[in-house]
Amino acid sequence: MNTLVVITGPTGVGKTDTAISIAQALSAEIISADSRQLYRDIPIGTAAPTAVQQSLVPHHFVGTLGLEEYYSAAQFESDVMQLLPQLFERSPYAVMCGGSMLYIDAVCKGIDDIPTISDEIRQQVYAEYEQYGLDYMLNRLQTLDPEHYAVVDKKNHKRVVHAIEICLQAGCSYTSLRTNKAKERPFRIVKIGLNMPREQLFDRINRRVWAMVEAGLLEEARRVYPMRHLNSLNTVGFKEMFAYFDGTMDYDTAVARIQKNTRVYAKKQLTWYAKDKDMQWFVPGDSAIIEYIKSQI
Repeated sequence: MNTLVVITGPTGVGKTDTAISIAQALSAEIISADSRQLYRDIPIGTAAPTAVQQSLVPHHFVGTLGLEEYYSAAQFESDVMQLLPQLFERSPYAVMCGGSMLYIDAVCKGIDDIPTISDEIRQQVYAEYEQYGLDYMLNRLQTLDPEHYAVVDKKNHKRVVHAIEICLQAGCSYTSLRTNKAKERPFRIVKIGLNMPREQLFDRINRRVWAMVEAGLLEEARRVYPMRHLNSLNTVGFKEMFAYFDGTMDYDTAVARIQKNTRVYAKKQLTWYAKDKDMQWFVPGDSAIIEYIKSQI
């Protein structure tokens, strides 16, 4: 049976190198499940696979979108499900590597039939948020969908705004569209989680941020600074550099804040993964991973 091998774990743990070695061993191709590596022109800030790494194994969904293009987990599910039959013609295995939890769940479990948000509604709702603030948007969501209002992260403006967008686009509550039922997939899924002791992971994250800075993160962020309003740039690394350009944060503080916010994101990822009972955990590069994958046939 065809098998999708999922390689995931917290940011900075070493997913890319491990995925490449596994893909080579299985004669497989790699699907990137990273919501920011999809975008062109920001390879340093997104720690995208390098040209050398991509030359070792074919990669998909890396640098395929312009910064201004809208993309979603639902679109990713659709695109990957169209691509997989082609990959399985070339190998009984495909490797999906990344840390974007919603993207991975979209492919492994399926995503509810949420409508694509039109540019008009997106601009309208975001303009309301910019003008009136989060408290106003929370009241709006409570009116449109009291059930979702009760469970939404009320400090996360992106979640609140997106829920309102869905309600307005669909003409019904977000809650009514969510079934939370996993879809049947015509392939086996083997999930590999990579992790290491917390102190070691945080040290790797801190060193990786400095490596990104030395590779030209500042210059990359300066190039895209005029487009800072785009959702594709609303991410760790760029937000802090933009604050430095704005003069609201000095350079050393910006770098330290990138390190801190990346560590916080890694902890959020691990909390999410802890709920997944299908995940088998390994340290990066463990030779036993291949044996485990093949034992799941």
